[in-house]
Amino acid sequence: MARAELQARRLEAVRAWTTFVENGDGAEARVRPEILRSWTRSGSAIRPDVTEAPLADEADTRDYFRHSPLQVAVERVEDDLRRTAEDGDLVIAVTDPDTRILWTYGGRVMRRKAETVNFVPGGRWDDQSVGTNALDLANRDDVPSMVFSAEHYAQVVHNWVCWAAPVHDPVTGVRLGVVDLSTTWDRTHPIGLATARVMARLIETALPTGAVSGPPDEQTAPGLVMTLLGTADTWLDGQRLLLNRRQTEILALLALHPDGLSLEQLHAALYGDQAVTFSTLKAEVSHLRHALGGQLASRPYRLLMPVATDVEQVLSLLRRGRVGAAVDAYGGDLLPGTNSPALADLAEYVAVAVREALLVNPQPDAVLRYIELAPYDAEVVESCLARLLPTHPAVPLLRARLAVARG
Repeated sequence: MARAELQARRLEAVRAWTTFVENGDGAEARVRPEILRSWTRSGSAIRPDVTEAPLADEADTRDYFRHSPLQVAVERVEDDLRRTAEDGDLVIAVTDPDTRILWTYGGRVMRRKAETVNFVPGGRWDDQSVGTNALDLANRDDVPSMVFSAEHYAQVVHNWVCWAAPVHDPVTGVRLGVVDLSTTWDRTHPIGLATARVMARLIETALPTGAVSGPPDEQTAPGLVMTLLGTADTWLDGQRLLLNRRQTEILALLALHPDGLSLEQLHAALYGDQAVTFSTLKAEVSHLRHALGGQLASRPYRLLMPVATDVEQVLSLLRRGRVGAAVDAYGGDLLPGTNSPALADLAEYVAVAVREALLVNPQPDAVLRYIELAPYDAEVVESCLARLLPTHPAVPLLRARLAVARG
């Protein structure tokens, strides 16, 4: 964004913040509803001149992280997290479900800035401890969030911009915490929120499967995690599997049919009316069984480990009415270009389910995320605009998206 545009945006945020702090109201039309709600919560608990976040017990924080699956995930992707922080001169933080920071890494400049406000392990960044911030909003609302400059309640971080996204257990959907990216306000970039979502997905795929929903004595065995929406990726016991397209399709069908499929059922689901022999399918399954370390039974073909897919996650969230979280987990079409009739039907089902949920409950942030994947779906954007006041901050963005959708 042009610096002049950012400066104007910052000035408007400062004016809204000043109005709220001095009068307790009057900022309704000038900030997003979630910011105003957080300012109200913050104002009831802290002063806007707070200078740093309170620190939780150091030993307790360290012990929690040591026994958390988040530590395993962070260690597995730490090189990627550090490289992102250094390339963008960001500070990256991972929190627990109470918005207590468990791990951070910062570029040279942001690391020093973070230390001065206790943006460090043990720092408590819920809004009633340190005021409005993206970590708290992402954790509280369970959606990716951005807080820019004076949208922060504490004046000490008015020079910051923060993007945060929730991190979920891919098996149970339980929220484990958030990942946050922060830098100075003048380095704001439109890709910031998308980057936070990517970092959250990266951590989720690195989690030890089945070991994330309870204390160590309640953990279940590791297993298989598949992302099929948008970009296909497969992890077994925390290790990425390199599979060809057909193997991925077979594994996806078995993952989505936990009770198993007979040879005939799998053949029909995979090939439809194509002239492919059963012997060809058996050979493909044999190669796949080897890649899975033998954890694929026959008669019927069935996976012998716990399985989680982003398809089931999206559908589960939709069933529970969590449209925003479902759209966040929806990475796009299921295995685009697949020749499997069963997977093509499922792809259409998931896409329609997400779209219909948005038509019924067109949450602005969710619609903006969805339209990145379906840029020509004008009806969803129109449905959202019809329910918003003209002063809503999302309206200009939605109108711009609508213009693109209409060609």
